Amino acid sequence: MSRYRGPRLRIVRRLGELPGLSRKQPKHAYPPGQHGQERKKKTEYGVRLEEKQKLRFNYGLTERQLLRYVRQARRVKGSTGLVLLQLLEMRLDNTVFRTGMAPTIPAARQLVRHGHITINGKVVSIPSYGCRPGEVISVKDSEKSRKLVEQNLEFPGLANTPSHLEFEKAKLTAKINGVVEREWIALQVNELLVVEYYSRQA
Repeated sequence: MSRYRGPRLRIVRRLGELPGLSRKQPKHAYPPGQHGQERKKKTEYGVRLEEKQKLRFNYGLTERQLLRYVRQARRVKGSTGLVLLQLLEMRLDNTVFRTGMAPTIPAARQLVRHGHITINGKVVSIPSYGCRPGEVISVKDSEKSRKLVEQNLEFPGLANTPSHLEFEKAKLTAKINGVVEREWIALQVNELLVVEYYSRQA
């Protein structure tokens, strides 16, 4: 299944607020479609599916990528759900978004893909790159790159930078001091239901 490229507000209306996908607010509070205003009772499977879809669309993953992250999280000691969220939050595209250098995760992915972002002085164009504590993320030393990021910083997607990141706006550099804590994850999601959803596949 390929990455979603359709109307973003349609997904926001169906799943609720997704800070990484879109900054816009939908005009209607109910789900899209002919029967959107009808209140249907969700099955247990439906609730788990919805939580899984929140992760997929917010972080811009394919089904295969998300399943791979769940399997990776299962191999790590500790709460699988928390480890899964930390793996997703420490992706390079999401880290760039959380510093405010891009308004959304898709915009951050584009910055990375086009070679505007460096890690420890080297250009990294892989959005799924897993950032590690001690690494320094900065904007490539070119006028075009700096201008793009400076424009984005005027209207950041989220107001606060997480505690594990140290961002210097003047230098356009961010240092990773640790792993993100659960309280700093902006997405409202029940990660345990996502793990349950994948329990037979992972």
